[in-house]
Amino acid sequence: MRKHLKFTRRSFLGSLPAVAASIQIVPRHILGGQGVLSPNETPTKAVIGVGGMGRGHLKNINPGAKLVAVCDVDKGHLKTALDQSGGDVKGYHDFRDVLSRKDVDIVHIPTPPHWHALISIAAAEAGKDIWCEKPMTRTIYEGEKVVEAVQRNKRIFRLNTWFRFRSGFYGMGTTVEPIKKAVQSGMLGWPLKVTLNQATGFNWKHGWSGRTDLTPQPVPEALDYDFWLGPAPFKPYHPHRVHATFRGYWDYDGGGLGDMGQHYIDPTQYIMGKDHESPVEIEADTDPQDKDAVTAWRWIRFKYADGCEILLDGENKLKDAAYIEGPNGKLFKGFKSDIPDFEKKLAQFPDPEPQVTDFLEAVRERKPFALNDQNGHRSCTIVNLGKIALRTGRVLRFDNKTQRIINDADANSYIKQPMRAPWVI
Repeated sequence: MRKHLKFTRRSFLGSLPAVAASIQIVPRHILGGQGVLSPNETPTKAVIGVGGMGRGHLKNINPGAKLVAVCDVDKGHLKTALDQSGGDVKGYHDFRDVLSRKDVDIVHIPTPPHWHALISIAAAEAGKDIWCEKPMTRTIYEGEKVVEAVQRNKRIFRLNTWFRFRSGFYGMGTTVEPIKKAVQSGMLGWPLKVTLNQATGFNWKHGWSGRTDLTPQPVPEALDYDFWLGPAPFKPYHPHRVHATFRGYWDYDGGGLGDMGQHYIDPTQYIMGKDHESPVEIEADTDPQDKDAVTAWRWIRFKYADGCEILLDGENKLKDAAYIEGPNGKLFKGFKSDIPDFEKKLAQFPDPEPQVTDFLEAVRERKPFALNDQNGHRSCTIVNLGKIALRTGRVLRFDNKTQRIINDADANSYIKQPMRAPWVI
């Protein structure tokens, strides 16, 4: 099994056959020189990581693309995926073998988050477009490097959370568009405060917490646990670390905050017009967090340079909170407002700018998708800053330009974390 490679562009391409390596940064559909898929050409996709979430990517997610390959380090998951897929779909153990195929246009990455950056970067270097699960990356540094790789290789990237552009936004009883419209119209005033808790329709899922009583267990024969860990530090195997419950451990994700953070915070970022900036002050109220297992927390507060705030109310203490409020008015769960004749007044204002919300259209026309590497990195940065505040127990001050925490070397150590050899970015 080939897994002892450093992840630089040169080493990745050098690991491929000579002919494949010479063309891998040019995807199949642009070899003819047109630069886009023809309207009648069906793009192909591969799914890397076909556990619980990954199985949804086989047919239900991006169904307009033809599935040609699946990959997993668990033989049981791989067999189930192949049985569900049928046809000429081929199975793989090593994701690099998938990326070496010239006929794969789009790579889906529903692996645990500690693999998102490495596979996204490798896919971009291999000339693939990318559909990645949330959270986008496990650290801020990883997000920076994904953005660099996607931009350098002119790839189309999207995250698998969609609330900024379709579906009802949890307890708000509407899509995000009219909420965005209310904010950009100025009806609520400025600065704004957003509260995310049960009263406003959100659930921080503290049930995703990890366990502190794990004892080593034998590794199942079907699972390549060393490859599953990949860049994460080695910890003895226990079933609670992997598959459906991996989110409860800092090495792989961030509990309910990691699981739901981009679903909740990305639309909020868009609504507030914060796609190109991050909070400058972050504070969390929590009991000391375990070094390994994520545990419950009380609240996390993010403050922007202009005074806007996002409050994550983990204990759901604010029973009468508005989802979003400003000095001139509030919006509550169910899209209710304390502004007289709110909906009538709102109708007089222009709608938000249109977004490219069809991924295959973005791929064919080489247009940035609505939720892409750049704005996705910003919303994931909020999630990752919240994780750092929980782990350090300190008020953090963040520099938007450098994307580093000011005068706090320990907190910055969480921004760029070492990967277990031989894996590196």
